[in-house]
Amino acid sequence: MRRNIVNIIIIFMAGLISSCHNEAPVQKPTDKKDTVQTLSGDVIKLTPAQAKNAGILLGVPEQREIHSTLKVSGVIDVPPQNIVSVCMPLGGYLKTTNMIPGTKVARGTVLATMEDQQYIQVQQDYLTAKSKLQYLDAEYGRQQKLNETKASSDKQYQQALSDFESQKILLKSLSEKLLLIGVNPDHLTEKTISRTVNIYSTISGFVSKVNVNIGKYVNPTDILFELVNPDDLHLTLTVFENDVLSIMEGQQISCYTNLHPDKKYSATVHLVTPNIGKDRATEVHCHMDKNYKDLLPGMFINADLELHNTNVLSIPEDALVKSNNENYIFIELGDNTYKLQKVEIGMAYNGYVELKSTPPTAKIVLRNAYTLLMKLKNNGDEG
Repeated sequence: MRRNIVNIIIIFMAGLISSCHNEAPVQKPTDKKDTVQTLSGDVIKLTPAQAKNAGILLGVPEQREIHSTLKVSGVIDVPPQNIVSVCMPLGGYLKTTNMIPGTKVARGTVLATMEDQQYIQVQQDYLTAKSKLQYLDAEYGRQQKLNETKASSDKQYQQALSDFESQKILLKSLSEKLLLIGVNPDHLTEKTISRTVNIYSTISGFVSKVNVNIGKYVNPTDILFELVNPDDLHLTLTVFENDVLSIMEGQQISCYTNLHPDKKYSATVHLVTPNIGKDRATEVHCHMDKNYKDLLPGMFINADLELHNTNVLSIPEDALVKSNNENYIFIELGDNTYKLQKVEIGMAYNGYVELKSTPPTAKIVLRNAYTLLMKLKNNGDEG
């Protein structure tokens, strides 16, 4: 009897142990307190604890003075009076030259020697006209004295005067023609007549272009050389119409090249062209404040123009978030609920950004807006 009772107890205990092993574990209910709720694609709701930990700061846009900088580009140039195109007014053949692009020249340097038979002819005509003028001058003097004593007619006197005046005009015109080809008529004699003439540099600088070769015939309209004087550097900037009214004469400019962006050069706005071209832009002409030896005409350059302080509606940069190359802010809907809203921005300065969009009537998130964006994106990915 006792043995049966022991067996019954053993069987009962074995069944109890087996039932304990097969019992499903009890699952704890999910705690909803730490779960971010996405109410729609651009609305997110935080728990009070999450909002506190996120350090969310609410506020409204405010008026601030923003000191803005306009970034433009342009090219280094020189004023028109510092660029000279050299030609030969009477044409001719190029006999000699040793000029190549980049050659430095001083005012009066011989650039080339030209040769042509017409140079001989104009010198001959000048000396002949000069000699005849001496004769006509003497003849005019004789006729004047004879006319005073009535020994000659008035007609003879007037003819002598007319011939004398006409010869003076001819001599003057030939003198100017000689000056055109670089021959000084005061130094011209029958012994100095030459078939060659020199072309001289009229400025100091360097040769930028050479368009001829020895033996080539050039016409009076052909440009033989181009000379540049780089002492007065000039900066021409391209500015679009939306920004041109913000630029005034006398404004300071900081500029730099693509090769050395850390090296700054200073310039001053000299003239704003009052005309908008087909590309909806105009030119702003500036003078370099110094003669920078490492800047060359034709070099591209970037420039920063400091614009006047402007009182605009602004928000902190921390309130602005970017998504898909668009700018957004978060506005408060109440009860730790926030909505992502697209905005248009303008100038930025000293940690603040101009808000061009119509300001929202609700408060906006001024700090840690990116925390909300990350939670919104992460929660959307999980969904």
